[in-house]
Amino acid sequence: MAPVAGTHYLAGPVIAFAVVAGLALFLRWAFRSDPRRRPPADDGLLTRVATLSRRESALALRAVLSDAGIRSTVRVPGPHRAEVLVFPEDADRARALAASFRPG
Repeated sequence: MAPVAGTHYLAGPVIAFAVVAGLALFLRWAFRSDPRRRPPADDGLLTRVATLSRRESALALRAVLSDAGIRSTVRVPGPHRAEVLVFPEDADRARALAASFRPG
């Protein structure tokens, strides 16, 4: 018995679609964002001297450090969390200033 006419014309596109769909599902699985798989944050050459709950408070502390001649930066790794980072040679002075700092 011969195959139904036109069936072999559908086999190619159906197989191609299945392969593309399978590849799309695999890539979605392989590159999904999973917080458990993220590497820890790398501070590089900087040292964290303070963690504050508001970005504005961290910026105010950064201004205090700047007035004391200490270079610093602010990193916001998540909501309600801001970190102030300085170079290691300034860390002790920066921690002392951060200890006396009262956010407004």
